[in-house]
Amino acid sequence: MRDTIRLTGVRARGHHGVFDHERADGQDFVVDVAVEVDARAASGSDDLDETVHYGVLAEQVVAEIERDPVDLIETLAERIATAVLTHRAALATEVTVHKPQAPITVPFTDVSITIRRTRGGVRAAGAHVEEEE
Repeated sequence: MRDTIRLTGVRARGHHGVFDHERADGQDFVVDVAVEVDARAASGSDDLDETVHYGVLAEQVVAEIERDPVDLIETLAERIATAVLTHRAALATEVTVHKPQAPITVPFTDVSITIRRTRGGVRAAGAHVEEEE
């Protein structure tokens, strides 16, 4: 049995994209994160250390958006998923990165990528993640 912690609409400014103007001017990115946990230990002990602190997680998401630029939102989503899986209680995650101001020449509402990753073991440099089949 798995339980889900969700963060929806975490917004920050980043300088990601393949075009020079995206790197120079930046734009808003919006991220939704679902984290699979087993909440029984936390609910039984009422101990924050037994779950994922969503306030800390939100700050990590913003930090990943604001750090060094990448070309692709796929890369940004992967970085965020890796950060999520560094939390001991995180079993799996689904990360959606929205780029609502993407440089597209036709009217649109949103561009996004959604990835799903599961814990595969932790390396010294961070979480090792595996694609979910």
